[in-house]
Amino acid sequence: GRAEEENVHDALVIIDVQERAMKKKPTSIDDYLASVEDDDKRAALAMLRATIRAVAPGAAECISYGMPAFRLDGVVVAGFLATSGGCSYYPFSGTTLARLADDVRAYSRTKSALHFTATRPLSKALVKKLIATRVTKSINASVRQTATSPGFELRSSTCSR
Repeated sequence: GRAEEENVHDALVIIDVQERAMKKKPTSIDDYLASVEDDDKRAALAMLRATIRAVAPGAAECISYGMPAFRLDGVVVAGFLATSGGCSYYPFSGTTLARLADDVRAYSRTKSALHFTATRPLSKALVKKLIATRVTKSINASVRQTATSPGFELRSSTCSR
């Protein structure tokens, strides 16, 4: 009867909590890569990680929005995920991929993600360009924000010869 239904419900809740605990969110890129079951995807993402570290050695690794990411001067500039169809690179910018449309035309993409596979990885030159474009956008936004902040004053300076 009723007591039996409550026991079943409680058991299902306990199972759900246990399953959620087992699927905990990664706290590092190493944790994330260890959780990727497909060997080819894990290898492709490890290679992308090494490429990002090579082209942006000052970037700090982090987890942002549940995904492995890289932060430069406090701004997330790159991230990646294993997906059902392969792997995705995220520039954390809605305009980076559009700005580099000619450079990324060989890959499928959405507004926010560039899709690749282990057999068609992103080249070092392309990753460098993606990060440089994202960083430039970030710097420009920071300058615009500073210029429009209350109290900001643009002063002309004179140079004497």
